[in-house]
Amino acid sequence: MNMEKRFLITMAFGLIMSLTCVSQDTIMPLWPKNKIPNHVLSDEKEIQITEGILRISHVQEPTIEVYLPAKSNATGQAMLIFPGGGYGILAYDWEGTDIAKFLNGKGIAGIVVKYRLPSDISQKIKYDVPLMDAQRALRMVRSKSEDFHIDKNKIGIIGFSAGGHLASTLGTHYEEKVYEPIDEIDKISARPDFMALAYPVITFGEVSTHSGSRKNLLGENPDSNLIIRFSNEKQVTGDTPETFLVHASDDKGVPVENSILFYQALKDKGVSATMHIYPSGGHGFSLARDNTHLRGWTERMFEWMESLD
Repeated sequence: MNMEKRFLITMAFGLIMSLTCVSQDTIMPLWPKNKIPNHVLSDEKEIQITEGILRISHVQEPTIEVYLPAKSNATGQAMLIFPGGGYGILAYDWEGTDIAKFLNGKGIAGIVVKYRLPSDISQKIKYDVPLMDAQRALRMVRSKSEDFHIDKNKIGIIGFSAGGHLASTLGTHYEEKVYEPIDEIDKISARPDFMALAYPVITFGEVSTHSGSRKNLLGENPDSNLIIRFSNEKQVTGDTPETFLVHASDDKGVPVENSILFYQALKDKGVSATMHIYPSGGHGFSLARDNTHLRGWTERMFEWMESLD
């Protein structure tokens, strides 16, 4: 074999290997194989349906999908993204991958968390499962901060609707032990450095709760202690991460009172909080690209992120 052919083959092999590495690094399992906590082997299978929006349900193997900006544009900040869907599905592109790509345009790493949804079939204690995956995701991203070219002290979270409930649960329950440590990653702090909540479900105990999210997470007739535990306005402390909230007043799915309750709880505990309430927009507006007024919420969030210490 002459030198030119050998060089071409070597280059081709290197290109294939580099593409393979990128592919493998993009989507990463949260847990080592056969070590997913609170998982019961069953015939339940993940379902993905695309009807305008990619809807994922019955997640069996949770993952993170990593979107990184060009290194020269990177701010060092990262956000884990929790799509909503009432704890019944994940609006995976609408409130997940589209958000990650948008963040990349601002130099921010976007990591979409495909978290498990509560199941009576494939889980033992279903109400703890989303929080398990959320804690693990934050720890994993922090453990890979050098690989992702991010600052381990600038890792935030953003959640939409029921994903906002999970994000606020992580922000208020990050120290709660909900699974047994399985490796070195689990020794790392799961505390987000900041969090953004878009039309979030916050309370389970008020008339303004989103009954579907509560039912899917806690069951038909939940114990009063569980209602209190997962009513996150009641779990705020002085160590809760500083928070950005956005909501529409005419939200019929998750009333704006959810954000107001959380804002008031943060204020009462002396935690820095920013809230933007828009007169219209309904529920589930994501980036709101078709609303010239509402779509400004993303710029307000970026300005807030730039102001963080």
